[in-house]
Amino acid sequence: MTPVRLVLAEDQGLVLGALSALLSLEDDLQVVGQATDGEAALALCRDLQPDVLVTDIEMPRLSGLDVAESLRAEGSAVRVIIVTTFARSGYLRRALEVGARGYLLKDAPAEQLAEAIRRVRAGGRAIAPELAEGAWAGGNPLTERERQVLRAAEDGAGTSSIAGVLGLSEGTVRNYLSEAISKMEVRGRVEAARKAREQGWL
Repeated sequence: MTPVRLVLAEDQGLVLGALSALLSLEDDLQVVGQATDGEAALALCRDLQPDVLVTDIEMPRLSGLDVAESLRAEGSAVRVIIVTTFARSGYLRRALEVGARGYLLKDAPAEQLAEAIRRVRAGGRAIAPELAEGAWAGGNPLTERERQVLRAAEDGAGTSSIAGVLGLSEGTVRNYLSEAISKMEVRGRVEAARKAREQGWL
């Protein structure tokens, strides 16, 4: 049987090494590449065309969600599994929206991850049981435009700067920010961005 070819992406070296060692113990799994940031993970997936990418969410340069979204946009056959410490349904929803096929927590047993890889390689999904039930409960209240302006506001950009980057009028940007602030039930744009980030909605 041809082994499942894996690329692993994790910015903490010790975790990456342990993950690689554990998965390499499985006869039907083969780690063909390792990356410590999102850009490197995306490049490895393009070059090596693995069956599955196992990636963290929060990484330098590109997040695991960014990598998944890029692979989907390129029509790549690489299937993505997110492995993270974030037990938040908002992150799970975002992961599924960008095409990830699996979402597991880092404290899951290695055997569970190995089985998830096999299931995803076979065309299925693998979602952490403790998150699956509430995956879509409540939903993300933000529109894509509201997410875009909050991301820019999170980086400290002013209204005019956000308008220039997104090709919108300043009035339109203010309206989006006002709507997002209202939905987040906070007082300002920075607090709205922080709360949305905590919920996994950005």
